[in-house]
Amino acid sequence: MKLRTCVSPAGRFVYGLHRPHFIADNFRETDGLAGLGAFADGSRHRNTANFPSGPVNEPAADWIFEIPNAFPFRGATYIGKAWADARAGATGTIKLPEAPALSFSQDHPDEQAAVQAIRKLARPLQLALAVTSTDARDLCCLAHVACTMIEDETGGPPRGLAYRQQADGRVRAVIADEALFDAVANNRHLPDAYKQAMALRPGVQGDSEIVGEWRRSAPHSHVFEYLRRNSYIPWGHYAANMADDAVRYGVDDLSLADMAGMRHLYYQRSYTRLAGLLDLPPVAGGRTLTDRELETLRRRVLKELKTRTAVEFTRTLWGWNFGFDYAPSGYRLHASHQQIHQQFALVPAEIPLATDEGVLPAYACGDLVGDFVNAFRMETGKGFFDCYEKAIRGNRRMDDGARGEHSLVVHEDDRVMVFVPKAQTSQWELQLMPKATVGNIVEADAPTRRSLDRAILVAVKVLGAMGARMITTIEYSKPFVGGHGDQRMLLSFLPRLPESPGAFSEAQLRWINGHYPEDFARACRAHLPQRMSERWKKDR
Repeated sequence: MKLRTCVSPAGRFVYGLHRPHFIADNFRETDGLAGLGAFADGSRHRNTANFPSGPVNEPAADWIFEIPNAFPFRGATYIGKAWADARAGATGTIKLPEAPALSFSQDHPDEQAAVQAIRKLARPLQLALAVTSTDARDLCCLAHVACTMIEDETGGPPRGLAYRQQADGRVRAVIADEALFDAVANNRHLPDAYKQAMALRPGVQGDSEIVGEWRRSAPHSHVFEYLRRNSYIPWGHYAANMADDAVRYGVDDLSLADMAGMRHLYYQRSYTRLAGLLDLPPVAGGRTLTDRELETLRRRVLKELKTRTAVEFTRTLWGWNFGFDYAPSGYRLHASHQQIHQQFALVPAEIPLATDEGVLPAYACGDLVGDFVNAFRMETGKGFFDCYEKAIRGNRRMDDGARGEHSLVVHEDDRVMVFVPKAQTSQWELQLMPKATVGNIVEADAPTRRSLDRAILVAVKVLGAMGARMITTIEYSKPFVGGHGDQRMLLSFLPRLPESPGAFSEAQLRWINGHYPEDFARACRAHLPQRMSERWKKDR
């Protein structure tokens, strides 16, 4: 097979194993012998090994697995066998440590002394404290350093921010240090009153209109849908944010009802927009559609789409950046806001050339999957996702199957499965796909949507329980019209790990890993939320 994929037409995973041995000619001219230090017994340690005489012979270097990604446009994963073998019997080590408690204020005689000391810190140290402190006193002090607040006359928490009108007429909060402001506002240990004033209250982040809402009183859940008009996503996008009276700053705070609410707004916005594009009867505004109304609308949209060969907007865009961090150097490490929110939009079929002399197809990441699925079918005569699922089901361990578990599946129900891809792009990547040929959310009926929502929550909770603090999730989906029948919807969960900076290897789509995917799947299963299905039924 010419296609670069780890999935064979027979429904098996295929990958290579480098067994390197080589001789390196030596062109060095001088020896820089020097002492490096000493051992406990006083004997010296020197750098003699760095200056060999003559060629260097390596008869048996470490073996490296090379696994083409299931999807060629995502590159290849390299697993060091020695690293992975060491982890194979100790999957409990596949976990990040919890962030330690940290307080600057506790080492000062009184609150005023701590405040003065924090204000005198160099800015990089203030940034470091803003993202790592677990002491509300530190964070409240830093909040006042970062911005001007309207104090409560009774001495209570701030009532809001100070604002000023700029020369162009726009109103802006009085913020002295944007990075410090963001870092403090996104720290979950900041008191909720400060979070409200700095980040959560509608309007504090700008004038984006609230055009949708989902609310459940028991269990308490409340989601707003914001319109982002002038978006980096052409034609605008929508954001489903937890509302100011439902503070969620961690995955462990997120309920099944919250996830259902955010996803309901995604489905509702997509279906109603498509209904308008298809000239279906308009949906009355002013309230949230019920689950039954949503499903009825989806069926009408799906039926009409089957009669069309074209529609102006043909694909969905959905994603979720969870987590926030700043380096003391001022580099923002992830996302723009930790308050749990998801973003979605519709993508047009084509865009006019800037010269108005033709058109280009507009980009959507799901098209890359569709192109490959089509190429796989043409070359092999097989449906790629059928082969992919078969390979997952019949997976064998990469270390000859001598020990440990074989399964890549982390969670599944009758309709969807969460699994570890054989070639992980993030070291902790998980994927989610339907078991049936469901290519986009218009093809997903109500039970499938519930399964998708639940599985998304399971995946992020598992990763969060293992210590992941920053997770990007993206959806690959097929067009509403003209898509490849074999293409299934696929979601990818991509945690950002402390020692995976995204450097030159990753820029080439060469992903380095230190564990076998089977062992990561086992570690994930050990952190599955308990009684998830019972809680889901209760929340719904």
